[in-house]
Amino acid sequence: MDDPIEKVKERFADQVLAAREHAGQRWLEVRRDRILEILRLLRDECGFDMLTDLTAVDYLNQGMPERFAVVYNLYSLKANARTRVKAFVPESDPAIDSAASLWKAAPWAEREVYDLFGIRFRGHPDLKRILLPEGYEGHPLRK
Repeated sequence: MDDPIEKVKERFADQVLAAREHAGQRWLEVRRDRILEILRLLRDECGFDMLTDLTAVDYLNQGMPERFAVVYNLYSLKANARTRVKAFVPESDPAIDSAASLWKAAPWAEREVYDLFGIRFRGHPDLKRILLPEGYEGHPLRK
């Protein structure tokens, strides 16, 4: 397997904010603008055929590029390899493109992130609350 981190950095240099590693796990921090293209490259050209998890982090007052990050945990069955992509999302416009067209596992996880963090997923086939009642106000995992 070619180095997926380097491949993304090469192809999407204007989108990559950082490439990091800790305890043998590598990840990318990217802008949200071309997230579907980045994820498609990782799936189609780097073999990350499984979205194992999609979640979010609220970095309120922690000096990150934006308040929120949507986190994609990917796995390659063939290479037995993992990687992570963190796409930063601003508080002023908490929205990012949906990965539902790439992985069948994405819609449920995106609904959970929408419900708990208030991040909208553009192009999602049925974005609505999944854990909390429809009339619930707010998003409980925001700090």
